[in-house]
Amino acid sequence: NTLKTHWREVAATRVDAAGWACLAISLGITLLAHVCAGWVWSWILRDFKQPVHGVWVILAYLKTNIAKYLPGNVWHFYGRISAATNAGVPLSAATLSVLLEPILMMASALIITLLGSLQLGARLGFWVQAGQVLVLLAVLLSIHPLILNPVIQRLSQLKRKVTGSSAEAKTFKVDHYPFLPLLGELGFLLLRGSGFLLTFMAISPVSPGQLPLLYSAFSLAWLLGLVVPGAPGGVGVFEATMLALLDRLVSPGVLLSVVALYRVVNTLGDAAGAALATLDDRR
Repeated sequence: NTLKTHWREVAATRVDAAGWACLAISLGITLLAHVCAGWVWSWILRDFKQPVHGVWVILAYLKTNIAKYLPGNVWHFYGRISAATNAGVPLSAATLSVLLEPILMMASALIITLLGSLQLGARLGFWVQAGQVLVLLAVLLSIHPLILNPVIQRLSQLKRKVTGSSAEAKTFKVDHYPFLPLLGELGFLLLRGSGFLLTFMAISPVSPGQLPLLYSAFSLAWLLGLVVPGAPGGVGVFEATMLALLDRLVSPGVLLSVVALYRVVNTLGDAAGAALATLDDRR
């Protein structure tokens, strides 16, 4: 409906030479963010005492990440579990590592959203912000070893019933809180937010005072695109949320152009990562 109303403004949008440079840098930063996410996945596997090579994990992550655009928005997770188990990682460790990654991303997105919520507060309201705090606390508690280890033990018991093996239960245990992976996912979200910021700058100027608002709105929109089931790559959910949060910052036509361009940049980043990882595999 917004596109229908403001299509003339969108059609009149132009990108100059400096804007194209911003888009090119945004593409590079987006690809770097995916590399960072793959590296964090290797940290999670090492916390689960799985001796995997960081470069292999990054390549596996890049190759499977493009599958998030398939209907269902779960096939990239399946691909990572399959790749890890084929490399010798126990199924329970591979599954938990893949499930823990989006939880850490959710926590990171909520932290960035809350840090910038002073400007978003008038739009979100007190109760929405309070709900964000409660969800963040619940997410941070859910990845504590006191919570994770009973889940791991339960999975190990189920596996013993199927295979009759008990070796995994003796070795697979989380000894400490995953602070380092959480910091890594914060870096991932900040890189993704920087990619969006550069895309925004390709269309419209940005003042320093708007940076907290843009990072916070991006993190919240990205989070909703992550958790809404069935939306491949968060398509539609991310764009609608950005329109709702930032419609007072710039005109709807400019904002539509920004989110559409960022979707192209993000998809190209996913495709470039998968292509480079596949080429490296063949080499």
